[in-house]
Amino acid sequence: MAKYRKSRAFAPQGFFECEGKGLKWLGEARSQGGPRVVDVYGWGDGWLDIERVNSCSPTPKAAHDFGVALAHMHDAGAEYFGSAPAGYDGTCYFGPLQDPVPMDTGKWTNPVDYLGDGRLLPMVRLGIKRGELNDNDLQMTQEVIDALPDLLGPAAQDKPARVHGDLWSGNVMWTDDSGQAEAVLIDPAAHGGHREEDLAMLNLFGMPYLDEIIDGYESARPLKKGFPDRITIWQLYPIAGHCVFFGGGYVSEYRAMCRSLLS
Repeated sequence: MAKYRKSRAFAPQGFFECEGKGLKWLGEARSQGGPRVVDVYGWGDGWLDIERVNSCSPTPKAAHDFGVALAHMHDAGAEYFGSAPAGYDGTCYFGPLQDPVPMDTGKWTNPVDYLGDGRLLPMVRLGIKRGELNDNDLQMTQEVIDALPDLLGPAAQDKPARVHGDLWSGNVMWTDDSGQAEAVLIDPAAHGGHREEDLAMLNLFGMPYLDEIIDGYESARPLKKGFPDRITIWQLYPIAGHCVFFGGGYVSEYRAMCRSLLS
């Protein structure tokens, strides 16, 4: 299989090791029906060698099959909300290759504390430090966190899932290397999280055949009632991240999302 080297000079400590072990951890779920994940051949301080994948266009069937497989990957689980990939004990990261930021790990036992303390507050505080967000944004974020038990409803009872963590459409490749179109996952921020995180991220920037993916997912693992109303909750963290990385219109988008959840 041809190799592709992903590299960056002066990458943060453990960045490529975390990604490599995250890919392997997600790939372990394939034995339980999980999706294809790019093979990992090795890594160093500034590089990661992975399988080179030939791309093709998705099909409705491939999308449905991916939804089924994604449910099985989530079902493979994690010990805690906030768990790092198996065998990795360094810093985890979220964000683009040129500006990844630390993503907290921990042993949260419920989605409310995990999302509030482990994801939203650290990212918003980083946004304040970088001058993109302000104290009012922090206060509004805290109000959303205080409301999470009600906002999450039945989904607050879910167990930790094995999630990709950065599952926007650009990190789902489609290939017909095997003779028919199938999804293959790349570039994760893998961790123990909530299954609805990945689904909300697929919804964030547009995804081909998203309805087919969700239908496939629910045929394997029905989501808790009210999932469409919770999508915005799970999109807060990546949009707060985009405030940190890019500023601009993402700041007003984050504020509008918070207000919509509090209204």
